[in-house]
Amino acid sequence: MDVTIIGTGNMARGIATRALDGGHAVTLLGTEAGHAEALAGELNGEVGTGTVGDPIKGEVAVLAIPYGAIGDVLGRYEGRLDGKVVVDITNPVDLSTFQPVEVPAGSAAQEVAQKAPGAKVAKAFNTTFAGTLVEGKVQGEPLDVLIASDDDTAKSVVGQIAKDGGLRPVDAGPLARAHELEALGYLHMALQDPLGTGFGSAVKILS
Repeated sequence: MDVTIIGTGNMARGIATRALDGGHAVTLLGTEAGHAEALAGELNGEVGTGTVGDPIKGEVAVLAIPYGAIGDVLGRYEGRLDGKVVVDITNPVDLSTFQPVEVPAGSAAQEVAQKAPGAKVAKAFNTTFAGTLVEGKVQGEPLDVLIASDDDTAKSVVGQIAKDGGLRPVDAGPLARAHELEALGYLHMALQDPLGTGFGSAVKILS
């Protein structure tokens, strides 16, 4: 699959690493072309680059951006995400206070679905940390990727990318469950300081 990742930060690096290891093509779009080119140069594999607003050639677009950038980014792609699988990885957190942000739509992912009504929106990767994504596992266990969506195709596509990259996809239900996934993502972040895990831990479901 062709996977376009909008963003060039640490999460973009982690998701790109898994996608490339799984044999998928990756294109990075940054706020400036140089940002995408710099990250691409640090990855193993052929990686396309560009700037936010460039056409998305493939079938998958990953929003590896802060929650506060959703409106701007989706505004640049208004009407151009129809039919594409759009993966929202954001957690609505005020970074200045490190407190959750109340989202009128119910969750960041549901807000994305409202702003891009023609897209197949999925919530995923918001409970995983960038460094653990680069490694693909914690304590020898593959990362769980919790996926919420109202679209079966979106779940299948995101699940396949995760599985191909050595991760374990977990169906978390409809897109409405993104609210709970975002709460879990925030809790996981908030536990890093008291546990001293340095963003190297993972949320894992065992049975």
